Amino acid sequence: MITTLEEALNRIAELESENQTLREELKRYKNITPAGRRKHDETWMASYNDFVVKYEAGMSIMEIVNMGEISRRTAYRYKAYYDEINNKMR
Repeated sequence: MITTLEEALNRIAELESENQTLREELKRYKNITPAGRRKHDETWMASYNDFVVKYEAGMSIMEIVNMGEISRRTAYRYKAYYDEINNKMR
């Protein structure tokens, strides 16, 4: 419990110092970019939609992969997502 003005001023200084430290830490966290694949961002959706157009036009997965725009693993990932979406729509 604070009983004197001097104690109150000391406590205020401590809290201001703590706030400054926390602001700096928060700034560091805000500047960190998350790692890993960004699922369903604009680039992903553009690539996926391109895959869907080709797949629905009758191209096989290997034909799409051989065009060199996406990997085989990505093509199968897109196919799984495509199947999941189509199953939900039925």
